[in-house]
Amino acid sequence: MKLRIGHLSTFYHTAILLMARKDITSRLGLAVEWTLMGTGPAIMQAFGRSELDLAYIGLPPAIIGIEQGHAVVCIAGGHMEGTVMAGKSRWLSFPETDDLGAVLGQFEGKTIGVPGNGSIHDVILKDSLVRYAPGRNITVRNYPWADLVTEAVVKEEVAAAFGTPALGIAIKRFAGGKILYPAAKLWPDNPSYGIVVDRTFLSAHRQAVERFLIAHEEAEAVLRNDPADAAQAIADHVGIVDREFVLETLRVSPKYCAALPDGYIASTMNFVKALKTLGYIKREPGKDEIFDTSLIEKIHPEKDHYGDGIGPF
Repeated sequence: MKLRIGHLSTFYHTAILLMARKDITSRLGLAVEWTLMGTGPAIMQAFGRSELDLAYIGLPPAIIGIEQGHAVVCIAGGHMEGTVMAGKSRWLSFPETDDLGAVLGQFEGKTIGVPGNGSIHDVILKDSLVRYAPGRNITVRNYPWADLVTEAVVKEEVAAAFGTPALGIAIKRFAGGKILYPAAKLWPDNPSYGIVVDRTFLSAHRQAVERFLIAHEEAEAVLRNDPADAAQAIADHVGIVDREFVLETLRVSPKYCAALPDGYIASTMNFVKALKTLGYIKREPGKDEIFDTSLIEKIHPEKDHYGDGIGPF
C-alpha cells in the first residue's frame, strides 16, 4: 500500500528528515508519497479532495477543517512554539521591551506579512493584534507560500512578518533583520504542528499509521539528540540552505517531540476559543473531535521531551 503524506517546507518538521534518512523510512515497510504544500489551509483543502491520508499541519487550520466537516484527527505532536515575529533590525524588539503591544504598535499604518489565512501564524498574529494592539491601523497581508513572506520583507513590501523560526533566520540572513518577538513568548506551548490523519484511513490502516508514528518519533529523537547530524542531512536534502542555517533554525525553538501532553492539548483548545472569537469557526469542536491520543500513548508512554531542548552541536 501507499501512504500519501502532505507536508510543508518547514525544516524542523520530521518530514524533511525522514525524506533524507532512508534508513528510517525503509523500516516502514510501505511506500510513501510526499506532497509539498504551501500552507496548512492548502493541506486541509487537499484532505477535502481525498488527496492525502496523513499530513503535517499546524492545529488551527486542522480545527477549522474539522469544524467544516473534514473527517481528520490529530494523532501526534511534533513541535511547540513555532511562530516568531521578525523584521528589519531598526525596529524595537525583545529584549529591549517585553511589551508585545509596544512591538506591534510601532507598525501602525504599516503592513505585516504572514502565511495563508487560517494558518497558525495568521491566527497568532490576528489574535495578538486584537489583544495587544486594539484599534491600531495595522494591515495583515497573507501569502500562499511562507517563502514569499521573507521576500516581501527583503523588498519592504511589508514592514514585519509572522512565521516559522526558519522565516526569522532567513530575514536575519537575507534582510539584515532580527527576530522581534520570540516564539516562547507569543503563545506559550502553542501546537506548532501535529500529525493529522484521515479518520477513515486510520480505521482501515491503523498498523501502518502506527509504524509511521514510530518513524516520526525516531526522527524527533535525532533532532533532539544529534541536531548537527540532523541539520546536515536536512541541508543536503533541501539543497538551498546550509547546515548552519538549519542549526540556527533549530536553536530558535528547541521543543521537539511526538507526544501529546496536557500543555499541548490545553493550548490547542485555547486556539479553538480564539478561532471562534476571530470568526474562523462558528462552532467549537471538542477535544475528542480534534485528538485521538491512543496510538501515541502506546508508542510514547514516557514523559514528553518538549522541555528537554536539543543536544550540543
